[in-house]
Amino acid sequence: MTVTYPRKFQNALSARDILKQVVRDREIHLITLNRYRYSEQRSCKDLTNLIEQLNGQPRELVRELSHHVADEARHAMWLTDLLVELGANVGKPPGGSYIDEFERLLDHEHQDPATNLDDFVISVLAAINITEKRGCEYFSAHIHALKQAPQTAENIKIREAIAKILPEEAGHVRWGNRWLAQLADKSPEHRQKVVQAKNKYAAIEQAAFESGMDITLGAELRRVVNLVEVANNMPLWQRPQYLMERLPQTLLAPELQFTRIQAAQRAWQRDPQAFMEKFVPMFLNGIKSREKTLSKAEK
Repeated sequence: MTVTYPRKFQNALSARDILKQVVRDREIHLITLNRYRYSEQRSCKDLTNLIEQLNGQPRELVRELSHHVADEARHAMWLTDLLVELGANVGKPPGGSYIDEFERLLDHEHQDPATNLDDFVISVLAAINITEKRGCEYFSAHIHALKQAPQTAENIKIREAIAKILPEEAGHVRWGNRWLAQLADKSPEHRQKVVQAKNKYAAIEQAAFESGMDITLGAELRRVVNLVEVANNMPLWQRPQYLMERLPQTLLAPELQFTRIQAAQRAWQRDPQAFMEKFVPMFLNGIKSREKTLSKAEK
């Protein structure tokens, strides 16, 4: 069965490319850690809601999910302790929310465990699986970047905290893979549904991931392109309703405008000259290629 992995940012920047730059700037580094903390904390609530929806069936999956909640709560605790020790913010991170955008793009209206439990389980497991893969990719890249960075006491402390989390996140990917494989083995129809769900939720995850990273000129239209890609992975009869319900907010993207203002204010306050020389051109030009972006970041 096809294995689905998260794609690079705009098919140009890998997790290692991004984290290499993140660890060089303490403010951005701490914001990134707080995003991890927020995601782990939020997933506890989302997974608990899922367990309640399943209402005890299938029992083995409910048990797996309850262990998953415990893991995520422990990760949130470790990251909260770390950030407090570093004197960093533990409130809601600034900028667009990957989790909120992911949930906005989900097709909840077509999923009901009461009417078709297998289809519901396939959908939620495919959605969880692709987000866990993204988390593993970024934690691994973060550890790699910190190994290459100056070995300060703070960087070592951060690396050790992430290194505790990564093996458990990899375990979440493995149990998700196992469940999806078991469901696919039920019948050719189940196998087709698993493949379709993997493709659909990979497109949703990619759209949510890029929405939180891309604030440059034209981001609204790129979000629409990603939305259409998600719809193209759905049955024909579901596409019109899905697009009509999500297109207005995707195109207007009020939270994107707010994030742009926040980013511009922060960049100006930190270094007015760099704001004019780097931030403004980056905003106007967007990300043309991996090489161009890395060249700017190195200056």
